[in-house]
Amino acid sequence: MIQRFALATLLVADYDAAIAFYVDAVGFALSRDEDMGGGKRWVVVTTPAGAGLLLARASDERQAARVGDQTGGRVAFFLETDDFAADHARMTAAGVRFLEPPRAEPYGTVAVFEDPYGNRWDLIEPKG
Repeated sequence: MIQRFALATLLVADYDAAIAFYVDAVGFALSRDEDMGGGKRWVVVTTPAGAGLLLARASDERQAARVGDQTGGRVAFFLETDDFAADHARMTAAGVRFLEPPRAEPYGTVAVFEDPYGNRWDLIEPKG
């Protein structure tokens, strides 16, 4: 029986730059960083609730062409918060680039931001 969704892969151009962004600016924790040989690493960053991203450095031209565009420009990832104002202020101060001001939607408060590669994320405080 399937127990939970464990990881999603995110193609990145550089392991250390991606770790710095997701850990220092967004607020994820570095859960694993293991040398796999041949320049490859197993790098996992997780949210406080345990959702994880496997940061995978692009290993060929085809993958490199997809870095930052894994969803064709759509929002790819959704981070829920219980304190939008505090997280938005902290992330902005840490250099995260929001593409719009916060807005109220029927489902909650939201703003779209980009990672250093161009992947789009929603920061959301759900209603209720």
